[in-house]
Amino acid sequence: MVGALERPVNVLMGLQGVLLSFDELRAMGVRRVSVGGSLARSALGAFLRAAHEIRDQGTFTYTKEAASGSELNEFFATAERKWPTPR
Repeated sequence: MVGALERPVNVLMGLQGVLLSFDELRAMGVRRVSVGGSLARSALGAFLRAAHEIRDQGTFTYTKEAASGSELNEFFATAERKWPTPR
């Protein structure tokens, strides 16, 4: 279908259950990818998991996945928005 169109195709990704990669989308002819509110929903999902862990288990292991203050400062301070190296 994408090949039959004369204009670039934009795809909304980040929906639950849709796990295509950039390479797979590119192979289908997709030219632009939007993530909509999926990054916010992902962050809120992590928040809920952490809150449930504290309430239900009384533990704080969720902090192993948390971004450090220096990672966040580095990301928001650089004009080019260079991504910190994942741990």
